[in-house]
Amino acid sequence: MAPWLPRMHVFEFHDMPWFHPWFRAKVQAALTETWKMQLPLVQRLGSPASIVAKILADELGEHVSDYVFVDYCAGGGGPTPFIERYLNSPSNKQDGHGEADAAATTTTTTNGHTAGANGIVTRSKRKTNGEGDGGLQRKPVHFVLTDLHPHIPNWSLAAADSPQIHYAPRSIDASASPPDLLSTVEPPLPPSSSPAKTFRTFNLAFHHLPTPLASSVLADTLSTSSGFAIFELQDRHLKSFLAVCLLGLGVLAFAPYFAWRWRSPGTLFWCWVVPVLPFVLVWDGWMSSVRTRTVEEITEMMASCGAESELVKKWEVRSGRLTHLPPFAEVNWIVATKLENTS
Repeated sequence: MAPWLPRMHVFEFHDMPWFHPWFRAKVQAALTETWKMQLPLVQRLGSPASIVAKILADELGEHVSDYVFVDYCAGGGGPTPFIERYLNSPSNKQDGHGEADAAATTTTTTNGHTAGANGIVTRSKRKTNGEGDGGLQRKPVHFVLTDLHPHIPNWSLAAADSPQIHYAPRSIDASASPPDLLSTVEPPLPPSSSPAKTFRTFNLAFHHLPTPLASSVLADTLSTSSGFAIFELQDRHLKSFLAVCLLGLGVLAFAPYFAWRWRSPGTLFWCWVVPVLPFVLVWDGWMSSVRTRTVEEITEMMASCGAESELVKKWEVRSGRLTHLPPFAEVNWIVATKLENTS
């Protein structure tokens, strides 16, 4: 189905430098809670973060441990610590398991084998996780948090909670990633993870990039990484705009709980008395929907981002969506991998 609206890079409050840091922190905290929250009996597939972990496990299969996953727009940490927890949980450490495999999947490839217009092909069948060496125990998967503006205190706490979480202690520009990134992270990656292939993740982040910057990020990604994934909780369809309304209602309903948990009376005041937080979350959610790119737009950007055409042909792109909160809220995903031994 075609998007409800054309893509527009519109105004979001929490992108603005003048937006108060207290409100920005609460907006980011609310989005993190959205990633990890699972309502009993309603969210049968799990939280959005657990769904992302299942998608990565299913799409990469037995090769998931070959990569180090680098979150290039980690902010305060976002969903990555929770994705790591789910992906490295005992139930996910065996290949051949994952509810996400049952989802309808559109597979688009830029590898040029049976290319149509613009060298892009759509397939309905992909190799599923169970077609590999099902039952094989794999190594733990490591994640690295990076950002243009590092959040070292938050990241160091996340790293202290899990030996599979690492962070870059310096500013990292996703459009010009340093070649020595993995050798400079804290805590250091274990020897068993080196040399490793880099897999970039953009969790609720890629839509924030204006087109020129997004093209530069893709060009750098295609040149220096072995895979990337874009995960969004919104798109440009009507269902997404309705889902954002549910988010606003949820913020109002859960405000007393989070005001107590965060020891923040201001959260309750700015939700119930002067509803700034729900307004900003709904407005920014709608604007994020308008900003979100389709898989066709991403593949077109890959072809036009300045990367060599022969390099672009070595990449395969798959995409799909999973409903995490019926009937409207979905995880929209794009997973791209560089094909080995492609002529």
